[in-house]
Amino acid sequence: MVNHQISRVFPFDIANMAKVEDLLRKENIRLDQNLDYTCAIFNDDNHVIATGSYFGNSLRCLCVSSDYQGEGLLNSIVSHLIAEEYAIGNFHLFVYTKTCSSKFFKDLGFTEIARIDGKISFLENKKTGFQDYLSSLEGPMEDSDKIAALVINANPFTLGHQYLVEKAAAENDLVHLFMVSEDKSLIPFSVRQKLILSGLSHLNNIIFHETGPYLISQATFPSYFQKEVSQVIESQALLDTEIFLSIAKRLCITKRYVGEEPSSQVTAIYNDIMVQQLAQHQIDLVVVPRKMTSNQEQFISASTARLALKEDNWQLLETLVPKTTLDFFQSDQAKAIIDTIKKADNVVHY
Repeated sequence: MVNHQISRVFPFDIANMAKVEDLLRKENIRLDQNLDYTCAIFNDDNHVIATGSYFGNSLRCLCVSSDYQGEGLLNSIVSHLIAEEYAIGNFHLFVYTKTCSSKFFKDLGFTEIARIDGKISFLENKKTGFQDYLSSLEGPMEDSDKIAALVINANPFTLGHQYLVEKAAAENDLVHLFMVSEDKSLIPFSVRQKLILSGLSHLNNIIFHETGPYLISQATFPSYFQKEVSQVIESQALLDTEIFLSIAKRLCITKRYVGEEPSSQVTAIYNDIMVQQLAQHQIDLVVVPRKMTSNQEQFISASTARLALKEDNWQLLETLVPKTTLDFFQSDQAKAIIDTIKKADNVVHY
């Protein structure tokens, strides 16, 4: 008989975290590197026989030993994690799981948003959450077959972002611009949004949207039940594209614009998959070559802009960002953000 007492396992508890990782490994699951909270159930021999975690408002690394299936342990773990999430104010929860396990979560009140390859399901605990998000999106102002979309993080907003949006705006009647609203970047969303809006105020055919929790960023996509990095990238791209297709149908989008990242294998795989998936639905993916600085010395990127801020290289920053962005970072409002960037170990990957 197993005692269903659930214990929290802290990251500094090396011995018990090793037991958690050992169970996950036996069940072909990797320990996710992004976790805020982990819990476990131990047997009489002090071995971990069930575990689960969360990061932000997503449940992760859910696992029960194959020797203890059918004893309700997963239900206990998930119920505990949901209670902990609610206790800190996270009421809108998500879970990525193998599709074969999705019925369990549906029985707990979760609703499937999307699935890919019949293997991975993305679910939420709001019955009409995604449908409500789709309904909230402002539609086209007029009928047109030239309606485009972009998704940008803008950490910070650069001349490269501006060039990409201007190109889309010039080539289409209407552009839906989705701003990554999740606060996982060095520059807070409120600031990124402000810089995007001010840097594009001269364009009159843009509709701005927040991504909410649905258009998925690489940093928050759980990879724990896939062994290869390439599999993770492919799954993320497929799932992101599946969600985007629902948005595109709602807004009559016919093109999606992305910036070229010639040195990024991740982006190359991502874009290749999007090209194939979108084409099946008569949506073109337009990959725009990276813009260079006016002196043609280097490509413009947000990571280079962050590095310039970290090193107080205002001369370089001026070649990378529009005046609206430069003015903000030279103001008193930006001091705390610049301090955060300077303290970051690696500003290139944030």
